Amino acid sequence: MKEPTFTIGIEEEYLLVDPETRDLAIDPPSAILEECERRLPHHQVTPEFLRSQIEIGTCVCHNVGEAREALSELRSTVSDVAQKHGLGLMAASTHPFADWHLLKHTAKERYDVIARDLQAVVRRLMICGMHVHCAVEEPELRIDLMNQISYFLPHLLALSTSSPFWRGEVSGLKSYRLSVFDSLPRTGIPDRFESFGEYERLINVMVEAGAIEEGSKIWWDLRPSGKFPTLEMRMTDVCTLMEDALCIAAIYSSLLRMLYRLRRNNQRWRIYPRTLVAENRWLAQRFGVEGKLIDLGIIDQVPVSDLIEEIIELVREDAEALGCLDEVLHARTIISRGTSADRQLATFKASQDAGEDLKTSLQKVVDQVLQETISGLG
Repeated sequence: MKEPTFTIGIEEEYLLVDPETRDLAIDPPSAILEECERRLPHHQVTPEFLRSQIEIGTCVCHNVGEAREALSELRSTVSDVAQKHGLGLMAASTHPFADWHLLKHTAKERYDVIARDLQAVVRRLMICGMHVHCAVEEPELRIDLMNQISYFLPHLLALSTSSPFWRGEVSGLKSYRLSVFDSLPRTGIPDRFESFGEYERLINVMVEAGAIEEGSKIWWDLRPSGKFPTLEMRMTDVCTLMEDALCIAAIYSSLLRMLYRLRRNNQRWRIYPRTLVAENRWLAQRFGVEGKLIDLGIIDQVPVSDLIEEIIELVREDAEALGCLDEVLHARTIISRGTSADRQLATFKASQDAGEDLKTSLQKVVDQVLQETISGLG
């Protein structure tokens, strides 16, 4: 079987914020999207379900270095255009205090249909995520690797968490985003499939039954892309710092190469029951990098920091081959200084400890995220 190219693409969803109120922009001008499309012809800039959101997608990148250049250009340009229209760009999976009741969805047929079908469930979808595509051109291999890599998705989620607040309250979760997203149908850990044909039959049954129009309405944490020969990882929060996003993309692509390498040597990663992987998903959602996940090999809970070290050693050879070892090693930095969720909570606590009111504390969190979103860009 020919080795996959493991090219990557990164999609990120951002929030558009009024820098004076620090609240979400309820109805940002359409000129923002139009100018972004004009200035970024080689990438994708599209509306999202809510008008206060904007989605970007890199071109196909041959390595993480190219992804760095593409993502830097996208964040810089979209932020610059938003600022020209009096708005700020925020890379976080929830806004600290915005109220979804006040928001409007984008006037587009696809979103009109979703709003009609899902009602209040989708109206509260005031969340943003990050998706990473990695090319695995052969369909049967794509399904085989999807079955195996699902085990590692909670580890990636823990590294990405950026949504500790919801509507002005500390949620107690490092990724509250997933608790919102999981209210939609067809979400969560993907099913296990014996072949690509079995996966296609599932999609066809749902389409023929009138449950979905096409495969993109399957919103699992990981899925074969309907547009590209890629495995699309969708579990993670959007990372406030670009370096964290590149780290997760690097680990994801390196894991896929590692699993391919095992298969080439007639080995494979054990496939565990979906319920056990979902339990780790919950632990990552609840505690992030400060918590523990179940090591299903030894049947015990192990600190996320230890598990990330194990992953680094598992994929070191593959990260070197893909030219992204430095980005993989950045996971140690995330562990040591915390994720965006950890920093947001620290900023909020410091403000509260100083005797400032709730509104001021939440606004300081917004200011921090706005600044970090565009920090370190080329």
